[in-house]
Amino acid sequence: MLNNLTQDTLFNNARTHNAWTERPVTDAQLRHIYDLMKWGPTSANCAPARIVFVKSKQEKEKLVGCMSPGNATKTRAAPVTAIIAMDMAFYEKLPVLFPHADARSWFAGNQALIDATAFRNSSLQGGYFIVAARAAGLDCGPMSGFDADKINAEFFAGTTLTVNFVCSLGYGDPAQLFPRSPRLAFDEACRIA
Repeated sequence: MLNNLTQDTLFNNARTHNAWTERPVTDAQLRHIYDLMKWGPTSANCAPARIVFVKSKQEKEKLVGCMSPGNATKTRAAPVTAIIAMDMAFYEKLPVLFPHADARSWFAGNQALIDATAFRNSSLQGGYFIVAARAAGLDCGPMSGFDADKINAEFFAGTTLTVNFVCSLGYGDPAQLFPRSPRLAFDEACRIA
């Protein structure tokens, strides 16, 4: 079992940040986050998540133009905002990622299965991404308030990628945090059958 400090870092004391310090995030840190998150399980090892790390001022302004008004300012202020996308042709990589079966044939031509699998598993990978970023000492600000069509046009035109969600990364400003929102108790959210 992980020690209490590690559990606190990943979950108990971790917060969603909306305000950021000016401390930069390095490319090496971004690579480290990916190298941690990639080991999280996905069905048939399909790993459909693809990530664009938006750091440059020019690319950040493109992304800000896709965000809802409430998310534009915090996206602009974050050192990095990751676009967590899903590759809708993820199954083309299955001969390498899942070589012991013809898993590609399970998906090819079955759009409903492709859509459900890409969304479910890229969402799982997005959760791994947040935990990996926290493990690497960074704070996160995941967001779903954006125009998906605009992000897809700006960042993924002509590809098989489509956005799932975005997540700002950096060193959050704890002075800007508001009181933590409550969570459901075990008995409200769970049942042991």
